[in-house]
Amino acid sequence: MTAPKKYILLDRDGVINHDSGDFIKSPDEWLPIDKSLEAIALLTRHGYQVVIITNQSGVGRGLYSDATLTDMHLKMSRLTEAVGGKISHIYYCPHLPDAGCKCRKPLPGMLHQFSADADVALNDIFFIGDSLRDIQAGIAAGAKPILVKTGNGAKTLAANPDLNIPIFENLYDATAHILSR
Repeated sequence: MTAPKKYILLDRDGVINHDSGDFIKSPDEWLPIDKSLEAIALLTRHGYQVVIITNQSGVGRGLYSDATLTDMHLKMSRLTEAVGGKISHIYYCPHLPDAGCKCRKPLPGMLHQFSADADVALNDIFFIGDSLRDIQAGIAAGAKPILVKTGNGAKTLAANPDLNIPIFENLYDATAHILSR
């Protein structure tokens, strides 16, 4: 009998890699946050499948192409694999904020799509993000949101000091907490 698959959902910019108000527009601009790739490797070693859930409106804005986004994700995957981690799947929303899509966070569309694709309920799955829209999407989907203070996380916490969710300095600390349970 095989054990059920375990999943962790992660936002990308500000959680795994450094974010920019000017968008991350190329593989050269995609730079991992200290110990984030090692955190993914730790999750991988503990049997978790790591899934990325990310808004990428830079595609819709014409700042970079789908092909360039794919190149950024290939770099992320290669660097993650180099330290022993694996990213199982990447869901992204390329739409502009006012496009009216159902996938752009804070709406839960990408999380629901993952849930349907993986045939799993979200109620026991952590979704780690750095912005209020990540937290809102996680709550709306019925997942277990966690805030990290990297990226926009510290600003998110300052603007929303009453968040009733786990909060950690970074992805590595959040990972250590999850694995200690």
